[in-house]
Amino acid sequence: MKIVGIILLVLGIIGCIIFGIQAIGDSESFSIFGADIAVSKANWTPLIISAVVLIIGAFMTRSGK
Repeated sequence: MKIVGIILLVLGIIGCIIFGIQAIGDSESFSIFGADIAVSKANWTPLIISAVVLIIGAFMTRSGK
């Protein structure tokens, strides 16, 4: 159980990094009346799923025997 938790933890970390960089890169900014406004066109679902996998992996690692 602990090994599965470690695997999920590592996959969650990798997913958060990859999808986080993609989400940051998928934003546009424009200027209105001197103020810069950023609009995100990113798909946040993979990042949320990766974070959930990371949390599940952390709990499985801590509670595994």
